[in-house]
Amino acid sequence: MPSPAVTRVAGCRVDCNGCAHRALSARASETQKLGWLTGALAPWRECLAPIRVVSGTRRWAYRDRVTLTAQWVAGGDACDEWRIGLMRRDEVIDIRACPVHSVRVRKTLAALLQVLPAAAHFPLAFYVQAGAQVTLVLKTARPPDNAWFNADTVQALHRAGVEGLWLQLFPSAGKRLFHKNGWHLLWGVPYSTDEAGMRYGPSAFQQLIPALYAQSLDAAQAFLAPDAHTRIVDLYCGSGRTLRCWQQAGARVLGVEIGAEAVACAAHNAPGVPVLRGPCAQRLPQVREWVAAPGERLLYVNPPRSGLEPAVLDWICEDYRPQRMAYLSCSAGTLSRDLQRLCMAGYRVERLQPYDFFPQTWHVECLAMLRREA
Repeated sequence: MPSPAVTRVAGCRVDCNGCAHRALSARASETQKLGWLTGALAPWRECLAPIRVVSGTRRWAYRDRVTLTAQWVAGGDACDEWRIGLMRRDEVIDIRACPVHSVRVRKTLAALLQVLPAAAHFPLAFYVQAGAQVTLVLKTARPPDNAWFNADTVQALHRAGVEGLWLQLFPSAGKRLFHKNGWHLLWGVPYSTDEAGMRYGPSAFQQLIPALYAQSLDAAQAFLAPDAHTRIVDLYCGSGRTLRCWQQAGARVLGVEIGAEAVACAAHNAPGVPVLRGPCAQRLPQVREWVAAPGERLLYVNPPRSGLEPAVLDWICEDYRPQRMAYLSCSAGTLSRDLQRLCMAGYRVERLQPYDFFPQTWHVECLAMLRREA
């Protein structure tokens, strides 16, 4: 039986397992996360700093980027309806009112679910929202009848804070959400701008708590100390927030990013900074050419949960060998694996700074700062 604390926040479904820490106090959640990191990063536990967190109401309504499964429920005792949420035992647990979702997400869901047609006419598979950009992923290649979308719906989306509504037509949607040729802008503008002035599109990856993410950038910049005498390679650079930081500090900067939309946004957010599109491992020949020029070498990486690609790790340890490196990780397991290799190659971990980017959940991110030993 879940703790009574689980149901104290309006909209929280007891049968939803999305937030493993929702029954814990903020202090208990923080303690558990720090304990996990202490074990996973045991060889460097003396470098582990206290977790940076947000408090109070800021631990709720922070999730402005969501990917939710859609399921049409018809017949039986219940009314026909769309359920939007998390899949559990072949059924979707509807979390349209989840208190972790931002107000914008909840308002947008409420507006759209009042008007979306039934599955027979509108085969919705996933609902994806990235800030002010919303995407409805349909398991079809045929454009649907959009008579349901009218002036009233536009006004409701305006009030919710939406700026662009997309249809993604992808018959094989599942493990992959998007197909490169399936994008159709139903209404609005194709790009939005976040509170930091960064352009982003419908498939953008965004850290969920801007204040904490800004703290992580400040910590990385203070450690790396980029200036006019340095060259910094930024791997998995996304839409260019970090590129802009290093550029404004006067450093020579090169980014690598696999996502086409992110690369296009990076060109706008950090104009003049070259960004190579593709997997980092496949772009190493071009990176090697760029870093051949003189200058103190720095590195910033923010890889996916799988960590650094083996070829990338080899390049860092055996070829590039930056003087200082900052590594923002969302997986303590792969971070530990990569740190072991880096330390064997002559690097010293100076600080591990965790950030609670996902309150109420077991997830915790960590910024590792390493220096090459003489």
